[in-house]
Amino acid sequence: MRGVDYAGKVVIVTGGTRGIGAGIARGFLQAGAEVLVCGRTEPAEAAEAAETAGTTGWDRSSEAVRTSGVVGVSGAVRAVGADRASGASGGSGASGGKLPAAGGRTAAFCRTDVRDPEQVQQLIHTAVDLFGRVDVVVSNAGGSPSADAATASPRLHAKIIELNLIAPLQVAQSANAVMQDQPEGGSIIMIGSVSGTRPSPGTAAYGAAKAGLHHLATSLAVEWAPKVRVNSVVAGPVATESAGAHYGDADGVAAVSKTVPLGRMATPDDIANACLFLASPMAAYVSGAALTLHGGGERPAFLAAVKEVGPGS
Repeated sequence: MRGVDYAGKVVIVTGGTRGIGAGIARGFLQAGAEVLVCGRTEPAEAAEAAETAGTTGWDRSSEAVRTSGVVGVSGAVRAVGADRASGASGGSGASGGKLPAAGGRTAAFCRTDVRDPEQVQQLIHTAVDLFGRVDVVVSNAGGSPSADAATASPRLHAKIIELNLIAPLQVAQSANAVMQDQPEGGSIIMIGSVSGTRPSPGTAAYGAAKAGLHHLATSLAVEWAPKVRVNSVVAGPVATESAGAHYGDADGVAAVSKTVPLGRMATPDDIANACLFLASPMAAYVSGAALTLHGGGERPAFLAAVKEVGPGS
């Protein structure tokens, strides 16, 4: 989203090193914000940066920063990580991505499992230690493997709901505690999914959790007003580097794209632009809203059936 200036603002993006989260982080970086991303694992470049910092005696970070897993790179407090699970819009994932970079700057990273309340609090405190404030939090981490609801274990169902609903609530709680004490308050954005607005066969627990996430945003918007605005972005299919795992090869992705009225899947930049708008002064009166990004939605299946057999058959 062009023309939005976030210079001097501080943004946290959970699951911010790959896919949608990385796109969101790059969007805020390009707009001038300081960005902190989090995840459970470090990509290779983060490990190299940490090793270099240790072997060269580099030590410009505070004790709080050092203990939270943030690494210094290129003379600034920077680092890397990933927070993606197999599945949709971000996750607790085990594979590391790259540091989001844009506008000549790179995001900072804090190793965090967003399901752990203590680590979540440390994430928020790390942002304050690094940058002095927290203006925007985007809860993007989430995801789910495909699992038949009839046979999936109760533990799997619980873990999916924990990651996609309870964890964003914990992140929001910790962020709100800081934002309420800031003169300008803050903005919290939940990355939801159309899986929470329509049937979600194969990922029933995920769809239920996302439906809960959308409702959570509306409730928090009432509880935490007027200092903190809370909104959700309800995303349809998004073309990320892992799209092939969900939709098959290039032909599969193309076939899915044809089901979207606008003729394509969303991109991470599309989601980033929505977040840039929702967190900006242009959306100062927007709270408790669900911004749907699905390219027009899904064509009703009955239309194809009618076309196949012909009307009046």
